[in-house]
Amino acid sequence: MDSNALYEKDFYAWIQYHIELLKQGKLEQLDVDILIDELESMGKRDKRELASHFIILIAHLLKWSFQPHQRSNSWQNSIDEQRVQITKQLEDSPSLKPFSPEAIAKAYPDAVKLASRETRLSLNTFPPVCPYSLEQLRDEDFYPPSSLDETK
Repeated sequence: MDSNALYEKDFYAWIQYHIELLKQGKLEQLDVDILIDELESMGKRDKRELASHFIILIAHLLKWSFQPHQRSNSWQNSIDEQRVQITKQLEDSPSLKPFSPEAIAKAYPDAVKLASRETRLSLNTFPPVCPYSLEQLRDEDFYPPSSLDETK
């Protein structure tokens, strides 16, 4: 089976085949164009994954702040888990750290939509930009005060 057919039929087998080609130094047999596309896709996937963790983290922090009477261990566990996942991802790929502010900015509108759906509060209830700094988002001891506290 040729490599292009293998790529279309069994992606995992295609990857294993290319790993063997690389190990054996058979660079001339590599599907360079497809390999480049796949590597670029992997980089984009990692950025999307980071943004996805920020979406869930920010949504739960917003819920924590805007519905303090609904706070639960589940919300706290979700906040903690997303922080762990963000930390692990940034440890595995430190070059993603400079992307964090952009990831937060991209994640925020989706986090607001998620928080709005889950709380049934209007989208306008939430700040127009993320109220949490990167440091706060990554700080395992940070939980925002009630938004009601801020209006007193």
